[in-house]
Amino acid sequence: MYYTIYVNYKKNQMAENNLTNMMEFILLGFSDLPNLQGFLFGIFSIIYLSILIGNGLLIIITKTDPALHTPMYFFLGNFSFLEICYTSVTMPRMLADLWTQKRTISFIACAIQACFLYIFGGAECLLLTVMAYDRYVAISKPLYYPLIMNHRACIQLVVASWLTGVPALIGETYQIFSMNFCGPNKINHIFCDAPPLFPLACTDTYKVEVSVHVVALLFVIIPFLLILASYIKIITTILKLPSTSGRAKAFSTCSSHLMVVFFFYGSGSIAYLQPKSVQSSGSSKVLALFYTIVTPVFNPLIYSLRNKDVIAALRKLLPK
Repeated sequence: MYYTIYVNYKKNQMAENNLTNMMEFILLGFSDLPNLQGFLFGIFSIIYLSILIGNGLLIIITKTDPALHTPMYFFLGNFSFLEICYTSVTMPRMLADLWTQKRTISFIACAIQACFLYIFGGAECLLLTVMAYDRYVAISKPLYYPLIMNHRACIQLVVASWLTGVPALIGETYQIFSMNFCGPNKINHIFCDAPPLFPLACTDTYKVEVSVHVVALLFVIIPFLLILASYIKIITTILKLPSTSGRAKAFSTCSSHLMVVFFFYGSGSIAYLQPKSVQSSGSSKVLALFYTIVTPVFNPLIYSLRNKDVIAALRKLLPK
């Protein structure tokens, strides 16, 4: 009898522990580099401020400078705002963890972080596709450009980019966090994401993993293929232009967007579509930093250093 009571007690204790583990996680982040916590905090603080200032300036100049009131810069301003939102989902939390060394995150907060990360990431993929389509219409159909890319159409395309993926990505988040997590509750990553959560689940994750890959296919690969198709058409049109200066100008308007696409899609595709057998926690963290931090910090530099209109607008703004 006493043995039965003891066994039941241990089972209840284990259930309580499992419930505790499920109610909160520990984001390990860069805890394997204890001597570099202060240095990393300083570096990431500078990067985050650079993202806020750089993308904030792009938003301001695209709104205030009449010369930039065109569809291309309208999309760029929205993309810069999206970059700030996307980075702000992960960076403040990561900085707080580096500063306080308290790496715990509640189950609800983890789910919310992952959900917004997916929504903003999906919106970026779709908005980059819209920006490629804008360049395609501008170069391949210049006479119809004002008619096709009117202000109403631009607003509709931006709203569609923001909202199209929301239902699917909320559903995906719900599916991920409906799994049973029974410990350990340590997430070996810098933020809450599906791949590092799968090893913590005590149920079969195959169906959820397939679902994550399908969603990644829909919001990463398909938009990338549409961008690729747009640029094949653009390059074909540019090569037919008679003047060398015309070809150079057309290429210059597309090169900035292509660089951003390369940075974002390259790292994001590797992170979410690579086989589990070749994944490692170290490489996953580096890739995560790349598509959540490197692309947003380079976005203003790419568009300002390679764009005369943006440079002229900055020169008008900065003395004020």
